[in-house]
Amino acid sequence: MVKPLKRIRRNIRLHSEGTTTLILGAVLIVAFCSLIGYGFGFDSFWFYLVSGLLAAVYLVVVNFFRCPIRRFEEDPTGLVLAPADGTIVVVEEVDENEYFHDRRLMISIFMSLFNVHANWIPIDGVVKIVRHYNGRFQAAWLPKASTDNERSTIVIEGADGTEVLVRQVAGAMARRIVTYPSEGEECFVDEHLGFIKFGSRVDVYLPLTATPLVEVGRKTTGNQTVIAKL
Repeated sequence: MVKPLKRIRRNIRLHSEGTTTLILGAVLIVAFCSLIGYGFGFDSFWFYLVSGLLAAVYLVVVNFFRCPIRRFEEDPTGLVLAPADGTIVVVEEVDENEYFHDRRLMISIFMSLFNVHANWIPIDGVVKIVRHYNGRFQAAWLPKASTDNERSTIVIEGADGTEVLVRQVAGAMARRIVTYPSEGEECFVDEHLGFIKFGSRVDVYLPLTATPLVEVGRKTTGNQTVIAKL
């Protein structure tokens, strides 16, 4: 499922979803800095200032498109792994009215611009549904973002029949959600679920019998942090 652009370290790559953005960004930065250099001089204060600022912004974008190669070393049976890098912003019981139509334990992870935005499969199982919904692009940390924003819903059924719903939610800056699994496919932790470009969140809906192992404010690492026990 992962299509890396190129290897930059032994266990970190750049994600293929960033290929166009990174190439186009580099071309535009070089062109703009060249104009500044020709206009003010390549040894001028303005050339160094603009070049430095644009280089810093570009490095942030490169960091955003990192694609870490991770393996969960323990037995994942009965565990729910964080589907994303970020910060826990919600751990509460809510009404889930799209698929389950009942009360569920909701755990939400907000991804800032500085987080890796690749998403991981949270449990081993079979993909039951994959649905995409058009919507708004309001701030991802708002409660209504889960139901009003552009989003994709993936339901995974574990070996024991437990169903887990994962929702990729676009944020104010996000304009593209990519989901890799298809309905009927087997999926496993360590595999990528998808990718969301520029600021977003991922919600996980679990049965009320699940035990949350994280609290609001906790930092998570995708495919490494255990967020709940089924």
